[in-house]
Amino acid sequence: MLTMKAHLARSMVLAVATVVFFAVPAAHAQSRNLAPGFVNRPVASKIVVVPPDMELFSISAGGVQEPKADWTQAAQTHFKSGLAAQSKMLGQTAADLTERDMDEFAQINALHGAVAESVFLHHMLGNALKLPTKNDQLDWSMGDAVKPLRDKTGADYAVFFWVRDSYASSERKAAMVALALLGVGITGGTQIAYASLVDLRDGRVVWFNVLRRASGDLREAAPALETVDALLKGFPALQ
Repeated sequence: MLTMKAHLARSMVLAVATVVFFAVPAAHAQSRNLAPGFVNRPVASKIVVVPPDMELFSISAGGVQEPKADWTQAAQTHFKSGLAAQSKMLGQTAADLTERDMDEFAQINALHGAVAESVFLHHMLGNALKLPTKNDQLDWSMGDAVKPLRDKTGADYAVFFWVRDSYASSERKAAMVALALLGVGITGGTQIAYASLVDLRDGRVVWFNVLRRASGDLREAAPALETVDALLKGFPALQ
């Protein structure tokens, strides 16, 4: 499944994002992930890990994305385990959020998804979509919307995740192979994920990372752990 996905599933947006994101020098790429003036988190600071806004899909032969609740549930479990394995890097955490809490904070999670997409399009991807007023800096905020999260948890920072992962169905794979023999390429699955560290005092996004690729599988434990590791690469250390 992964081989088919990796070699045949190449959409135009993914190709552009890959070229732009990885073409910049390493030092410059790292600076783009951090807000101006932000380097590390204070040792005594607390962080709340917000359960990810996540959904997995199966792609039909005709290219229709069909939500898969069982895949999403498994992915949530594997993703949580991956985050637990990163406890040393994340540092001291505030109380875990319950399902009832997430119902309360659903709008905050949705806001993060919108802000994260804007950061990707206008900052990480850049080019003609750059916003001149941002001066090529990570300068985005969720504003006062995050205040209830700080009041509820007592945390200084929150880390948000927005994840969408899709996989070609057996019918889609057959269509991909058949059309490839005719010289026609159609897309398969794509893994898209954003991670943001947000200062809960003012709502500022102080760190951001993105994954957009035609590989990865959140339905299984080991590859899900790799996704978490890749998404948290460069996460600000405690100092």
